[in-house]
Amino acid sequence: MTGVVGDGFGVDDVATGDVLVVDNLVRTYGDLTAVDDVSFRIHQGETYGLLGPNGAGKTTTISMVAGLIPADSGTARVAGQPIGPNEVDVKGHIGLVPQELAIYPDLTARENLDYFGRLQGMRKPQLTTRITEVLELIGLADRAGDLTKEYSGGMKRRLNIGIGLLHQPQLLILDEPTVGVDPQSRNAILESVEALSVEGMAVLYTTHYMEEAERLCDRIGIIDSGRIQAEGSRDELIQLTGGVDHVRLAGSGETETAAAELRSLPGVEQVDASTPHTLLLTVHGAPTAVAGIVTSASQAGMSLTDVEITRPDLESVFLHLTGKALRD
Repeated sequence: MTGVVGDGFGVDDVATGDVLVVDNLVRTYGDLTAVDDVSFRIHQGETYGLLGPNGAGKTTTISMVAGLIPADSGTARVAGQPIGPNEVDVKGHIGLVPQELAIYPDLTARENLDYFGRLQGMRKPQLTTRITEVLELIGLADRAGDLTKEYSGGMKRRLNIGIGLLHQPQLLILDEPTVGVDPQSRNAILESVEALSVEGMAVLYTTHYMEEAERLCDRIGIIDSGRIQAEGSRDELIQLTGGVDHVRLAGSGETETAAAELRSLPGVEQVDASTPHTLLLTVHGAPTAVAGIVTSASQAGMSLTDVEITRPDLESVFLHLTGKALRD
């Protein structure tokens, strides 16, 4: 596995702040290895993203982490306790928000929360207080008394999240929570997830949307073909591509002379002048270097009409690691 990876996992997860420790999980279906030697950990108060295309092994991984299916080999521990289909007590530390909606359409939001809270062993008055807190957190306080069959798709998904975090689990698992919703609802869901940092819980978030992982996650595991290809913060992962930016200068005049001048500037790694009226630069730290680049090009006799900076993102990292686009 490429990237920033810690040493071997310790036994005392609670003492080290590790809410979830996943060690060498493997799951096969016949000849297909859906999850292949996956390892990662999530600390208290941290949001960890599993980023990868559909079929990469994300849902199978979290199904094992949630104790829904057994692993063929490897282990997962939540709050220091092993998790599996037959481990009942530890599941109380987990809140699972699946892709499929798990709400009752003929109940109101408040009634849904009350029902699922009771299933978790919560009792009044603490349950009543917690329901009010959750409704505020997911932005449904003003619609708490409406039947959920009257809700939009995005509102239903926010309620789904509220049910998962109602009992204040140590680990909240969100499996592609924005799939199939409109942009406005999607943004509301992301805002709800961002607010979870206040709750202080560990969050495992699966997605195939690069921008969601960049916005929400403290650390990201890039997963493809059942394996974690790299792991780290966004900036750490981008360093795997070389961490260089691209600057495009468009204009007229002395482009060849400008290219020669720009090649001598600090931070400029390469200048491509093969496209007419355009210079393509490979640059370290383009936002700070671009002023000097523009000045040098102008002084060399190039009349600029456009300047564009392109910075590497997680899509670039995925392409670099796998040789294919994230949504292939």
